[in-house]
Amino acid sequence: MTIEYYSFGRIRVDGKEYTSDLIIYPDRINAAWWRKEGHLLEPGDLPDVLAAPPAVLVIGTGYSGCMVVPPATLETLRAAGIEVRAAPTGEAVEQFNSLQDEKTQVVAALHLTC
Repeated sequence: MTIEYYSFGRIRVDGKEYTSDLIIYPDRINAAWWRKEGHLLEPGDLPDVLAAPPAVLVIGTGYSGCMVVPPATLETLRAAGIEVRAAPTGEAVEQFNSLQDEKTQVVAALHLTC
């Protein structure tokens, strides 16, 4: 999948537009993704990622980077063998697309606002 466009609150993936936070898997998109606490990413917010770990999880922390990824979440993901890359969503989009070009198994969890 390729992210074609991102701006505050909007993203286009493979020709389809989304206006809510989402997780992009190699074979599908979860456009109903939300976290238990809106600006805090906890391991419990990523059950499918942890159940079938990708090589890399790219986390978009929001337009201004307001979503927090606490050390405990990073530790849980890394213990599952997942390389984690967290950045403001604009940068995360670039990383995700770059990894797609490298044919790396990658998942992106993207907060679109804040």
